[in-house]
Amino acid sequence: MLRRIIAGVVIGVMLAGSAAAGPLEDGYAADKSGDYAKAVELYRLAADQGEAKAQVNLAIMYAKGEGVPQDYSKALKWYRLAADQGDAKAQCNLGRMYAEGLGVSRDHAEAMKWYRLAADQGNARAQVNLGFMYEKGQGVARNYSKAVNWYRLAADQGYATAQKNLGVMYEKGRGVPQDHAKAVKWFHLAADQGEVKARSFLAVMYAKGLGVPQDYVLAHMWFNLSASQGEETAVKARDSLAGQMTPDQLAEAQRLAREWKPSPN
Repeated sequence: MLRRIIAGVVIGVMLAGSAAAGPLEDGYAADKSGDYAKAVELYRLAADQGEAKAQVNLAIMYAKGEGVPQDYSKALKWYRLAADQGDAKAQCNLGRMYAEGLGVSRDHAEAMKWYRLAADQGNARAQVNLGFMYEKGQGVARNYSKAVNWYRLAADQGYATAQKNLGVMYEKGRGVPQDHAKAVKWFHLAADQGEVKARSFLAVMYAKGLGVPQDYVLAHMWFNLSASQGEETAVKARDSLAGQMTPDQLAEAQRLAREWKPSPN
């Protein structure tokens, strides 16, 4: 009797778990496996039922042209449905559609509106985009201090682009007092995550001795790491710097680049 009860409980749990799976979860699985047409079909089933995450994923499929012909207008439609439900990712992506004029006329003010809604929910990407709008004066009066504030919120979440942008603000003294040491700190955090431009910027700081002791070896290493990611300016800067280094320095820099690992937290 006890065995039957236990077996019944186990079967019940298994059935409950099976019942919990639905088109959204199955869509995730199809998407992950590369069966994009199936993923679209499943996402649509859930999206038509008002599932915000499915609406976002369906919008992404249309934006990328995965499983369906690329169609920014349909992507916009599905992002808006999810955004109107308060989904932060949808709000951020909808803001990007307006910022870049994808499926809709470019409208920086409308982009700002959606970015702010997502940023206020803690969406790091939206915070970066909002900071960029303030930095460039797009859809709003240019305000470096507000740009720094939004970059910092995203940077504190570990978002590499925000860390790089915040480093630039410190390096240039925009919205904050110029502080090369703090610029290096933020460039380093972003560079450790593989942010290609942050690696080049950090290399420049080492090459010029800004915020850190001048160090051609480390400068070459960071230029080399950036160059390996296809950054053409880093290739030129690395090769130019190599002409000012001794063979031993160059060998050491190349060794460090080969053996590079992110700094421990």
